[in-house]
Amino acid sequence: MLGVPATVRAQSVTAGSVGLPRGSDTVPASGVPVVLHRVARASQGPIDSTIADERGRFRFRFRADTGALYLLSARYGGVEYFSSPVPTDHARSDTAIRVLVYDTSSTAPLRIAGRHIVVARPGEDGSRSVLEVLVLRNDGVVTRVAGDSTQPTWRMALPAGSSQVQLGESDFSSDAVTSRADSVLVLAPIGPGDKQLTLEYLIPGELNTVDFPLDTGVIVNVLLEEGAARVSGGGLALADSQSVGGRWFHRWSGRIEQSPGIRLTLPRAGRTPRLFLALLVAGVAVLLGLAAWRVAAPKQATRVEPVAPSQLIDALAELDARYAGRESEVPIDEWKRYQEERARLKAALEAALAMVSASR
Repeated sequence: MLGVPATVRAQSVTAGSVGLPRGSDTVPASGVPVVLHRVARASQGPIDSTIADERGRFRFRFRADTGALYLLSARYGGVEYFSSPVPTDHARSDTAIRVLVYDTSSTAPLRIAGRHIVVARPGEDGSRSVLEVLVLRNDGVVTRVAGDSTQPTWRMALPAGSSQVQLGESDFSSDAVTSRADSVLVLAPIGPGDKQLTLEYLIPGELNTVDFPLDTGVIVNVLLEEGAARVSGGGLALADSQSVGGRWFHRWSGRIEQSPGIRLTLPRAGRTPRLFLALLVAGVAVLLGLAAWRVAAPKQATRVEPVAPSQLIDALAELDARYAGRESEVPIDEWKRYQEERARLKAALEAALAMVSASR
């Protein structure tokens, strides 16, 4: 049961409708469950629910905690969709919120709009750390789902021999992404708009050539730490060099003009301590995570739906489950990192949900 907030505003009203895009039109989605969520430091979860009427309309009345974020979700076709944050000022209640839901299909087209690959020099065991930041795009108005329980929603081939695949900061939760053989698999539904997927893995040190399968039209950036390494195929060109964490990377960039992809030719070189590499890869992840959207974005503005707010809510809940109420038990530096990470996740959630309002 939720505790009573320390600071409570007067009663707020939130109302609106659930819409279902059909072709070039949007029709009311009646009979859809709508839930009001509260996201606060001490707790997160649903606080009220209703069913959209025959015109897709819903209405909530609640007392808002000034330190919390509120948003709506609607579940349709087994998939949950979120609204932008709802206003909590009772004097300016929003009664025209629209939550969009979508039909589903196992054949809804998906494409990689941008792929950013970072290859570090060999570690202590000779293997090379690879970081990838991908922008996965659903251009339609249908959510992609798996054909059945034995199939992933989407898969992508990794270089042969890849191992220790880990999920980095992404728009998917850790239980929604897995690896099998030389492929990464996404198990979660993928709605309209852009989703970011960040992967970290190792490639064997004995390999002198590494192939990355890529479709034509994909924007690619490859950062190679080893000066003697080369990229061939796909139409990529050597662009420039840039420093990350005091170490230099040579960048190859371009749009893939021909399949099946690109090939990296790697030298035999000295080795770098793995711990240092881990710190480097983390820094590059932040750099490319911020740049990915700018690099992969089309020239003209496109409509972008919420970027997996449910996963950000899950991350907030998981973080608070580990730390909330334990300030006296946790070292000061660790508690500070917790507060900073929570603030970052909350800001990311607000930004992702705000994109929905801006695109409507």
